[in-house]
Amino acid sequence: MRTTLTVNGDRHVLDVPPRRTLADALREDCGLTGTHLGCEHGVCGACTVVVDGQAVRSCLMFAVQCDGAEIRTVEGLGGDHPLQTAFAAEHALQCGFCTPGFLMLVAAALEEDPGVADDPERLRELLTANLCRCTGYEAIRRAVVAAARRVEG
Repeated sequence: MRTTLTVNGDRHVLDVPPRRTLADALREDCGLTGTHLGCEHGVCGACTVVVDGQAVRSCLMFAVQCDGAEIRTVEGLGGDHPLQTAFAAEHALQCGFCTPGFLMLVAAALEEDPGVADDPERLRELLTANLCRCTGYEAIRRAVVAAARRVEG
């Protein structure tokens, strides 16, 4: 099926099988390998990207469902994004496999409601949406708070 994805501002016209996941289309057809595949069941969150402003599990969506949508992947954040800077400064990356998913989850959440970083309970709930086996989440929490402060300031 022919589908058009706008990913990180670039238009991609693709011919994909109807059941190709968005994650596979991003990685294989668009060459954007920052989106990681972990469980492929929507549980771990490593494949999280932003579609039309909402954080979604790209392993659970078909590419054709995103025809005409605006998609942002971790590559679209850029290396100097406050979240990436804060994740590095707070040592919130460890092995780094889950990091792209966390970055996209948090980027969408902070854009929708910057106050989520100021509410420890809401932030804890947000972060539990993705799995990390290395950091214990505290460094990730600190990084989100630090990034939100940099954006506010």
